[in-house]
Amino acid sequence: MRIEDYGLIGDLQAAALVGRNGSVDWLCLPRFDSSSCFSALLGDETHGRWLVAPSGEVRSTSRRYRPGTLVLETEFETKEGAVRVIDFMPRRGDGPPRLMRIVEGMRGRVPMQMELSLRPDYASIVPWIEAAADGIVATAGPDAFRLTTARPLEVGDGSVRADFIAVEGARERFTLTWHLSYEEAPAVEDADSALARTEAWWRDWSGRCTYQGAYRDEVLTSLIALKAMTFETTGAVIAAPTTSLPEDIGGERNWDYRFCWLRDSVLTLEALLQTGYTEEALGFRDFLLRIGTGDPSKIQIMYGIDGGRRLTEFELPELPGYEESRPVRIGNAASEQFQLDVYGEVIGVGFLGANLTGRIEERFWPRWRAVVEHFEGIWREPDDGIWESRGPRRHYTYSKVMAWVVFERAIRLADQFELEAPVDRWKLIREEIHDEVCKRGYDPERRTFTQYYGSKELDASVLNIPLVGFLPGTDDRVTGTIDAISRELGRDGFVSRYSTAETDDGLSGDEGQFLACSFWLVSALALNDRVEEARALFERLLGLSNDLGLLAEEYDVKRQRQVGNFPQAFSHLTLVGAATAISVAEHTESA
Repeated sequence: MRIEDYGLIGDLQAAALVGRNGSVDWLCLPRFDSSSCFSALLGDETHGRWLVAPSGEVRSTSRRYRPGTLVLETEFETKEGAVRVIDFMPRRGDGPPRLMRIVEGMRGRVPMQMELSLRPDYASIVPWIEAAADGIVATAGPDAFRLTTARPLEVGDGSVRADFIAVEGARERFTLTWHLSYEEAPAVEDADSALARTEAWWRDWSGRCTYQGAYRDEVLTSLIALKAMTFETTGAVIAAPTTSLPEDIGGERNWDYRFCWLRDSVLTLEALLQTGYTEEALGFRDFLLRIGTGDPSKIQIMYGIDGGRRLTEFELPELPGYEESRPVRIGNAASEQFQLDVYGEVIGVGFLGANLTGRIEERFWPRWRAVVEHFEGIWREPDDGIWESRGPRRHYTYSKVMAWVVFERAIRLADQFELEAPVDRWKLIREEIHDEVCKRGYDPERRTFTQYYGSKELDASVLNIPLVGFLPGTDDRVTGTIDAISRELGRDGFVSRYSTAETDDGLSGDEGQFLACSFWLVSALALNDRVEEARALFERLLGLSNDLGLLAEEYDVKRQRQVGNFPQAFSHLTLVGAATAISVAEHTESA
């Protein structure tokens, strides 16, 4: 199946991908970053899946989320009738993780099949399966899985099967529960009551959205996806719930995104703050305080969802990869890179949190100030850049722009809340950085900011220059940059991060068009008083989302399909930002 053929369900601590064919092909338990028990996404059915679908020919399939929720409904039409499969993961609270599937007969009598093939530890283990009074228990080392159902089950070859008839008006219920194998199996919750509880919680959460601007439905869908990728226990936000979905089909640009990038998380924070979700914003602020302000010299670009620092990268040769895209990677070596822009994200969190609450707690300011004072000594150094290039370090223009953000936001914090700080010194540094970027990061002949000082290459990250307030949106240099990036990095109107042919990123092959960059272009166009262009591009981008409104990391113009990890927080948070920018620009025009 194509990447966009999947839907997302989750319980705010783990997530699953469900295909249009009724197969759960990816699930990691008990957390986002745990090893997978279903890995068919990166191989085939022999690597683990859970199929619930008609056993005969399917004439048509449609699906949707119940409004305002992450409860997925898939409807299958067959010659015998119609059937609906409801998939969801109830919020667990103090309980175990569960994936529940309810089959509703809609019309006629539809023959159905249920096949559960658990393959824990990234498909490296076939579990031991034993019959239980109301289902089975499968055990593999520390992991135990309990499938409960009223249906008789057939066990064999490490899999469990059931055949049944979906009759109009009748319901069949299947619940898969994970627990530690050395602990007693938890009590089973009734699937119907769990569904009602889950749906009510999501509707209450969605009902708190304050966004009333353009494209509200699409914005809310993105916010729900972002919420689903928030680790409720700590406040961390993952980049995506998957690993190794390729940026180039058949290539090596395959990465594990089940971690918390500071940059992505801060931008998610901004999207949530703009739309009324202060609880999540403060939750991430507190997560960042715990992990990022002890020793400023040790700040990383990403962390584990529990704040862990060691994200050692290794490969799984036993998994063939999505459409033979190898290698399959676990962990992420980019966690060891040096990226200046993350310091801008860290101070940005402090700035947003203080403006949200109208104050800055006395105990917080020394931590933020220590970060800024450490940054004074390192901002002039070259870094690895926003895109985690595995090539040489450079003086990347975007990195220096975010260095300016560090001092600009720190100065505003100190002034606004009358905090003790070397503000005069910081102002001098702020001006020095601004002058340097405009001189060394700008090509006056081509009228555009470039990827790094003195280069001719372009980089879509500099579209953020007006978004962070470095220059006004209508500045001639911003206009020239928008036009140059559209012209030289655009493919069918969508934007690449950079040219893989011209940029030494240490990797072979090409990649798709980066959706976040295209949404940045929308925002930049709106700030450049080109609202009609912004709206036209935005609506084309919306057309790339799947039938559930979900987006991967990139879009392959040549193959006309989504690529990269899915769903991608970066794509959805920049969608929210672009919709907001259009709404603000249209309001300004009409005022």
